[in-house]
Amino acid sequence: MPRVFLSQAALDDLLRPGEFLASSDDPLAGDLLDFILDALEVLTHQPAIGRLVEGGLRELIISRRRSGYLARYEIDEPHDLVLVARIRHQREAGYLEGEL
Repeated sequence: MPRVFLSQAALDDLLRPGEFLASSDDPLAGDLLDFILDALEVLTHQPAIGRLVEGGLRELIISRRRSGYLARYEIDEPHDLVLVARIRHQREAGYLEGEL
């Protein structure tokens, strides 16, 4: 069973939506981090579940109500791990160049 690791960029990404929701008094802000981390657990059992995107990366759709989040990751089979490179809200324009 692969282990899931988050890059520093992915960890930083997790703070952005929480800060935004907290500033807007959204009652869901407190559980957002746990919600996303729980959703990433599926990668320990089914690492290839995400759709293939450019550069050999995969993208996991994390649904939350009418929208959700996208986690871009790569599978390192020889080391039995999954590295989550970035996490973003589905409504964001996209990943910034050179940040994956």
